[in-house]
Amino acid sequence: MLAACSTDEAEYVERPVEELYNEAVDAMEVEQYGQAADLFLEVERQHPYSIWATKAQLMSAYSHYEARKYGDAILAVDRFIQLHPGNADVAYAYYLKGLSYYEQITDVGRDQRNTELALQSLEEVVRRFPDSRYSRDARLKVDLTRDHLAGKEMEVGRYYLTRENYLAAINRFKTVIEDFQTTTHVPEALHRLSEAYSALGIESEAQANAAVLGYNFPGSDWYLDSYELVEGDETLDLDGDGKPDLRPDTGGFFSSLWPF
Repeated sequence: MLAACSTDEAEYVERPVEELYNEAVDAMEVEQYGQAADLFLEVERQHPYSIWATKAQLMSAYSHYEARKYGDAILAVDRFIQLHPGNADVAYAYYLKGLSYYEQITDVGRDQRNTELALQSLEEVVRRFPDSRYSRDARLKVDLTRDHLAGKEMEVGRYYLTRENYLAAINRFKTVIEDFQTTTHVPEALHRLSEAYSALGIESEAQANAAVLGYNFPGSDWYLDSYELVEGDETLDLDGDGKPDLRPDTGGFFSSLWPF
């Protein structure tokens, strides 16, 4: 006689939507994010037409984000946006997508693809939802992300400069000035351009970039470095304020910028 087959698989039992959803929330509260994500997905699977299913989709994405499974979070968010483009929480979905890319930003010595995707996603939050509660933080992170991308360009530009590949270095520094002009890297980029042009013997361009640096960032240390580079003269503390000043009596290129 053949014995009845047995199985270790638990029999599927449909559970009330509130019970499933609350269990998922409880898992979130004790930082069991993987379990929470599975439970939120189960809410949608068992009760696809419930209003809780829509909430569960977004909560599943958030659970993945908290678990640092950013790829899974992005996939879940994209699905939510595709299915519910008019949902009241769609602004948060876009914001969560931006955060998921933002958290994957690496140092400037590595590939910056995630940084570029973070910038695109965060700019989309600002563009689509300028008055939302998420736009302020998105704007802040846009600025930080742009500064990071500019830092990458500077890193590559400095590399070319030290290898005496001046034309390649110039292109990188120009990118910073033209595409990331509001970042903190612009003063150094202008100075490095002066360095590169001076090394090539194109003094007019070296002086022009130094003049732009002096006009826009007169208190910058990079301006003082450019002054010494172009004039061939060191800076002194003329007014006794503890900060180096440009000398008015040089008669050189920068004398035309001296106000007295």
